[in-house]
Amino acid sequence: MCRNITTLRGLEPVATAEEVEAAARQYVRKVSGVQKTSDATEEAFELAVRVIAEATADLLDVLPPRRNPPPTLPPLRRIAARS
Repeated sequence: MCRNITTLRGLEPVATAEEVEAAARQYVRKVSGVQKTSDATEEAFELAVRVIAEATADLLDVLPPRRNPPPTLPPLRRIAARS
């Protein structure tokens, strides 16, 4: 798994749609090798992000609670904590 994708399950408060999308976007960047979309890649890239974000949200909704919180905070929460 990409080192930049953090565990979203078990966050308090629960992962936001923005955090789920950020993780999906990072995953799609990693597996596609596309860091910056072009006219040729943007549509497929954004579709993949939407599909993966939806699947991730569905997964998080049905998994049982974690016994322990995730070891690291997602990047968006790290930024907010510094402010």
